[in-house]
Amino acid sequence: MTSAPQTPPLSRARLRRDRSPEHATANRFIPHVQGLRAIAVLFVVLYHFWPGRLSGGYVGVDIFFVISGFLITAHLARELTATGGVDLGQFWARRARRLLPASLLVLLFCAIVTAVPLLTPTSAMPAEVREILAATFYVENWYLAFSSADYLALSGEPTTVQHYWSLSLEEQFYVIWPLLLLLAAWVAVKWLRGDRLRAAAIAIGVVSVASFVFCVVYTITDPAPAYFVTFTRMWQFGVGALIALVPRLRTNNAALSFVLGWAGIIALLYTAFTFDGQTVFPGYMALIPTLGAAAIIAASNTDRWWYPTRLLSIPPMRFTGDISYSLYLWHWPLIVIAPSVPFWGLTIYHRVALLGICFVLAWLTKRFVEDPVRSWKPLTSRRPRVTLWASLGAMVLVGAVAAGGWAANISSYQQGVQAIEDARENPPECFGAASVLEEGCADAAPDTILPAPGFAGADSPDQGECFIQLNDSRPVACEFGSDAPDAPRVALVGDSHAYQYLATFAAIAEREGWHLTTYFKGACPWNATPLATPGSFGAACSDWRDAVGQKLVDSDFDVVFTSAISNTPYASAGYDSSYDAAVAGYQAAWATMTDRGIPVVTVVDNPVWETDPNKCLRTRDAAECTGARSEVLVENDPLRAAAEGADGVTLLDFTDVYCDADTCYPVVGGANVYRDQDHLTVTFADSLAPQFTAALREAMESSGD
Repeated sequence: MTSAPQTPPLSRARLRRDRSPEHATANRFIPHVQGLRAIAVLFVVLYHFWPGRLSGGYVGVDIFFVISGFLITAHLARELTATGGVDLGQFWARRARRLLPASLLVLLFCAIVTAVPLLTPTSAMPAEVREILAATFYVENWYLAFSSADYLALSGEPTTVQHYWSLSLEEQFYVIWPLLLLLAAWVAVKWLRGDRLRAAAIAIGVVSVASFVFCVVYTITDPAPAYFVTFTRMWQFGVGALIALVPRLRTNNAALSFVLGWAGIIALLYTAFTFDGQTVFPGYMALIPTLGAAAIIAASNTDRWWYPTRLLSIPPMRFTGDISYSLYLWHWPLIVIAPSVPFWGLTIYHRVALLGICFVLAWLTKRFVEDPVRSWKPLTSRRPRVTLWASLGAMVLVGAVAAGGWAANISSYQQGVQAIEDARENPPECFGAASVLEEGCADAAPDTILPAPGFAGADSPDQGECFIQLNDSRPVACEFGSDAPDAPRVALVGDSHAYQYLATFAAIAEREGWHLTTYFKGACPWNATPLATPGSFGAACSDWRDAVGQKLVDSDFDVVFTSAISNTPYASAGYDSSYDAAVAGYQAAWATMTDRGIPVVTVVDNPVWETDPNKCLRTRDAAECTGARSEVLVENDPLRAAAEGADGVTLLDFTDVYCDADTCYPVVGGANVYRDQDHLTVTFADSLAPQFTAALREAMESSGD
């Protein structure tokens, strides 16, 4: 009898490596899933470069969630089967080596850029630093949820790291998921005769159903945070996980693979081209891209070249899938920063060139950062805690660089705040609109731009609680000015283009002894015609209008002022065009006041730019940052047509302040007109105060005759 040869005892490091899913079984690379990654990242990148062309490209993130759920669960399932457990330290260390090097590199880049005033507005630095810290420690999604950011909104100035919300959510998934599977395995051993994978599938199914229900309800009730919250997205990871755990959900049948694969691709293309910022999302609409991605993963047959699985496996798709992580990381900061780079524009050629730069940076990062660190022996040959401590140290370093940049610029920030306060309280002679509207000011305008281009973004009304958005339909009222019982009562009503005048009107009310009441809802003008926007937002706008209309009828106002952005889409049913519907809607809404003898004052909308003019003003002379009148000004503002000839309605038109016959200007009389691409700075709005005051006073006097 011969004995078996003795094998040397295994080292602890070897045992730990053998317990990982990569070593439990051979690595199962699936080419068409890599191609699906390419679709996901291309959707997101093209959506950010050309949102008007691929309005639903944001669903690429949802595709990533399904892929992550499938691949990570497959790894964990193999480890559960091979070893009976999951080595949490090794799992988290591998995730850290895979994801953190590229992520922290881009965050370090953003932290450095944030500290350079030429590339980042000084007013934006506090938000940039806060979000860099949130992204570094993978809580960016919760930061955005708590700050009620609207990821799909087209207005506002997002930070360079806002896209890290999805990466934060994925990292939280990597923490929660193995714990969930371990809990399921423990239940299986104790009560289900050791069937660990069955228990895991049941647990994930229950979690996914609960997450989906929560997602639908929360999206309806509070859509802004619902987009970012971890619990509204877990079901998408769960769908991918169930495909990994339930073999019957995957098919190698040729016909079924063909149908499933193409159905999935059609579903993804449908969402990418038809969804937009007004789609109720994630909610139940997220089922379409989620199930579309799941169908593609489930279709496994690659026998024929025309099968989706084969087409997704071609080299260009696999290459794009390989660099998808770094491409996602790099593209958004470059998009945000590029317009501030001297001599860089926003033409189609600049965008295409920038897209090419994104691909090059992504490949370089994959080649020289992602791959080397993932297999770096000083980390892989040591215990997992070495990797985790090194990761924490690198995260602290990035946070310190961001904080240091803020410390270096804090004095400039404070000076900017003081400059805005001084300009509001003591404007120069012939400043802003006065340079055009007042006699003797034609050649007397100041040369200094106030607020400075790097600080205009902070020059907005401070009363954010008075401005409601999205699906909120509450008629929130804010009160300003005199509380005297006999004080004239003024109402300020409308969308964000009415809200931009709030600080100016509050100051007028205080100065004149009037009482001001405000009602604002984003993207929802005071108009009786329904919006063309479908779904819950359009319904919320109609509900808000009805509620505010009743408030106005029940109150004894002396005059109502309203303003609205000129390009709001209105439902055209019953009218020759959306324009005619808008005109009729304004007239119907105003008539509820004018028929009772309450005058209405309104103003033609200001020009709307493609991008924030301050990005140009920070690097170029104001004369180089003008816009063609035909491109930035809506000449046929329906509000003008509704007001002209209407009894009891006063129309103010400051078009000649913003523009001459051919050109519109971002700086007028030394005043920086815009805080973003279409909203006025409070400093400039204040320069219109004499005209607003005179119009309101005259309207109240004429109604009392």
